Amino acid sequence: MKKILSIIALLVLTSNVVAQDLNDYKYALVPSKFSFSREKDEYRLNTLSKMFMQKYGFESYLDSDILPSDFASDNCNKVYVDVVEDNSMMITKVKVVLKDCYNQVLFTSDEGKSKLKDYTAAYNQALREAFASFEKLNHQYNGNGVTPKKEPQVETKVEVKVTNSVTSNVETTLFAQPINNGFQIINAEPKVLYKIYKTSTKDFFIATKGTTQGVFFSRNNEWFFEYYQNDKLVSEKVEVKF
Repeated sequence: MKKILSIIALLVLTSNVVAQDLNDYKYALVPSKFSFSREKDEYRLNTLSKMFMQKYGFESYLDSDILPSDFASDNCNKVYVDVVEDNSMMITKVKVVLKDCYNQVLFTSDEGKSKLKDYTAAYNQALREAFASFEKLNHQYNGNGVTPKKEPQVETKVEVKVTNSVTSNVETTLFAQPINNGFQIINAEPKVLYKIYKTSTKDFFIATKGTTQGVFFSRNNEWFFEYYQNDKLVSEKVEVKF
């Protein structure tokens, strides 16, 4: 009996610690497409996730939204929202995972399930069930914010340029093509290397390079892509024409 009570006490304590950690976060960033989805906002999962995060106390944005400068200026002032699926043949199952800017898991929801045959209805029901476990967090932003773990070491990479494979020593600058709420940065193939999304701050973008998330900005008339890799801040200088 004492062992059972000890386990219950430990679970309650762990839950309270997690909730307290999450109270340091004001914002939540939801991707416009989850890794298992075939298209943006499939089954409205991304829009619903944003709505649920707002319901449970976070000021929430999709990565395709116009972002306020306070949100965009710091990678570590927000939780990063992900939804993962673990479907079986007859059951749709999802969990909601919250991570910090170091890609460490802060919270994983209970598993939401649905046996509905219609995909839209099934994913919506499962997602609602998963988010129901957020009730126990009772999230309220405490105003403290998140203190970075340590002063990052800046690792500067070489300029991102494309060398013409036919004519040696000829370098081709990258180009920016307009897309909804931002630009995609392409090379001469053309291949998309970066996607950058507008914020309310001039020449400051939320950016993705493949699966890497970071920021894309202008400094002294030069463009840079910065992101964290193994707890180190990586800064890439990018030659691009807008």
